[in-house]
Parts: sequence; structure tokens; C-alpha cells
Amino acid sequence: MLSWSSPAEVPADFANSAVTIGKFDGVHLGHQALLARVVDLAEENMFAAVALTFDRHPDALLNPAECKLPLIGPAQKTILLAEQGIDATLTLTFDQALANKSPQEFVEEILLAALKAKIVVVGEGFRFGHKGSGTVETLRELGSQLGFRVFVIPEVTVGGEAVSTTRIRELLDHGKVMAAATLLGRNHINTGVIEHGLKIGRTIGFPTANMSRECEGFLPLDGVYAGWLYADDQKYPAAHSVGINETFQAVPRLVESFVIDAPAGLDLYDKTVTLEYVEFIRTAAKFDGVEALVEEINRDIEKIRVALELGEN
Repeated sequence: MLSWSSPAEVPADFANSAVTIGKFDGVHLGHQALLARVVDLAEENMFAAVALTFDRHPDALLNPAECKLPLIGPAQKTILLAEQGIDATLTLTFDQALANKSPQEFVEEILLAALKAKIVVVGEGFRFGHKGSGTVETLRELGSQLGFRVFVIPEVTVGGEAVSTTRIRELLDHGKVMAAATLLGRNHINTGVIEHGLKIGRTIGFPTANMSRECEGFLPLDGVYAGWLYADDQKYPAAHSVGINETFQAVPRLVESFVIDAPAGLDLYDKTVTLEYVEFIRTAAKFDGVEALVEEINRDIEKIRVALELGEN
């Protein structure tokens, strides 16, 4: 998949395109409906399928006090968009210059001049241009004037509930990773580099892989989760612990992972790995000593074996 970070990077001879526009934070089922439609339309018309997105939420610039942490990072977004069949992404820097563009300027300069859009696919609540002054109807009018077709995708619901990044974040904040997965269309993940930690886990028989705090992906509620760790094209069953390690020492919030039945010699240091969340096991807790902690970890692992259908050791 081609990736550009400004309209100037799009080659002058780039093909006519079908474009969908959005933040695509999470690439959840609602986003997937947009992406599937733009890919289908591109194939039908022999156009390139393009996702036009942004490097940050507009609130990061316009309302920073209310800006929430994203569900996924830029590298994760690129991978997920490629998996949906997108041919190219244009990621715009959401700065004041972009925020000030009128709807017509946005269409003429980006959709038409840079991307040669012949088809534009958006959600029914789509807004664009200065202070969100452009609506779906504005886009249709501009399409009629300037020669592109507009397709509007209705809101996606699951069990009567609208699929949204906000709702998924709320679920993760409560540790409800299975409910979040239903709206995402896949299990939630973190991706990052494994770094050297305090190495306390190995002293009690549970060596953990500490993921860098610069990892991508929203950290769910502090607690223990059943999941998988992916490294070097291998998949390992794991216990993921999100929190601050209060039993030993309060440290900045992170996620660490204990690989269950790890093969001898497994070394994850300095590798980029992915942690997948399957099921919530328990909330984080502070224990009165090492013995109580070890007993609880053993109980956690037995529950995780059941959750991941691992069978007995």
C-alpha cells in the first residue's frame, strides 16, 4: 500500500481514485463498512482505492483539553487499512492551515487536485471544512459541480448499539475487551518494543516482557487479561498485566506480558511485538507480600488456560 503524508507527495500521474475520508481511529466495523464500499467501487470502475485520513484528532488542535487518547497508533492504522484492501493512504497534518480551509478549498485542493477523486465515500454524519461547515449535502453539491459522485454509508450498529470509537474506548476503560472486540471486528491490540524492566518477575518465577510506554494502542483498565503475544511470526499464549506494579514499586503505567509455557531460550528484548487481548481476568490489586502475589498469579494462569482453551500444562 502506498502512503503519503502530504498532497504534494501524491505523484502527478496517480490514477483516478475512489476516496473515503475519516479519522479511522480503531478501524472498527463502522470504518470497515466505508472501506469495503470504497474498495468495491474502485474495483468496479478501475480506480485506485484511497483512504484520506489525519495525523491526529482535530480536538488535539482545536480543543486539546477534551482530546482523548487514540485507540490505535499510526503504524497500526497503516496495517489495518492495508488489510481492508486500500491501495493508498494520504495522511494530512491537522494544523491550523487545514482547519481553516473552506469545504470548497478542501475538495478542490485535496480531493481533486491531489487525488483525482471521481468517487467519494463518507458516513452519514460527515462534516468537513472550516469549523465543520461542510455537510454531506455540501459534498454532494460540490460533486455535482466539479464532477465526482458521492456515496453515503449509514451508521453501523451491533445489537442496536452504534459502533463508534468513543464507545469502544469506554468499554476498554472498563476492561470489557470482549465487548470492544465485537465492535472492532477483532480483538484489541497493543504494539511496541519490549524493553528491559526491573526484572522482578523472574525472581518469583514469572518473567515478564515489559512493553515500552511509547507503544501503540489504547491501554485498557488496569488488570490482568488472557491474550496472545505475537513475535517473529510466532503466537504465544500470555497473561497481560496493565498497571503500575504497586506490590513492589509504583512505576508509570504500562503493560507487561508473561508468556505461558514459554519455549526455552525465548528472548523478546528489543523486539517489536503485538499483544492481543482476549478476555478480562481480574482488576489490578496490591498484595501483602510475594507469597500472596504468586498464589494469585497461579490462579490467573489457570483461568487464562481456560479462556484460551490451552488445556492443562
